[in-house]
Amino acid sequence: MHFEILVEDQSGKKALNILIPKLISNEHTFNVHSYKGIGRIPKDLNANSDASKRILLTQLPKLLKGYGNTFASYPDDYSAVVILICDLDSKCLKSFREDLDEILNQCNPKPETRFCIAIEEGESWFLGDIPAIKKAYPRAKDAILNTYINDSICGTWEKLADAIFPGGSESLSKKGWQAIGTEKSVWAEKITPFMDVENNASPSFCYFRTKIMNLTK
Repeated sequence: MHFEILVEDQSGKKALNILIPKLISNEHTFNVHSYKGIGRIPKDLNANSDASKRILLTQLPKLLKGYGNTFASYPDDYSAVVILICDLDSKCLKSFREDLDEILNQCNPKPETRFCIAIEEGESWFLGDIPAIKKAYPRAKDAILNTYINDSICGTWEKLADAIFPGGSESLSKKGWQAIGTEKSVWAEKITPFMDVENNASPSFCYFRTKIMNLTK
């Protein structure tokens, strides 16, 4: 199986490049493609989008149609799948999945595709593995980590920042979004190597893990 993995930012790519080899054997292959933000699903799914902007949901109709055509040209003994991984943020999960399915259903040919949504944000997958956070950041604040409810809508990256970043999320927020993005990439590089993919308390991570592993059976 070959995996084409789409993620919304650079920190997600750094994390997935470390996580995926923990989930699949060397006989499978993968590419992780990062974008410059999640954006929104366009109202007109057939409209042309500016590919140079590299906004994930804005580009998704075009991307899935392209993968559908590409996969259709592969020999019968070569299997490939698109995995979309993005944050739920404040969206309704049910309606968001319906919107994603609508994009996929307009593709002809339709690429094999799985949608994996991090609830609320990608940092929820880190917070699902507190031991990994503690190995990467031995001085992480237990009092904050222990109050986290897995996959809750609570300001996930802020919760992690409050536990491990000097001055917490308030201090990091003052530095601006570029600094936040840079710090998220640092978290991905430091925490992900310690993650135990078999033992993660985040339901959305477990859903992602199951989808990946089922595809390789």
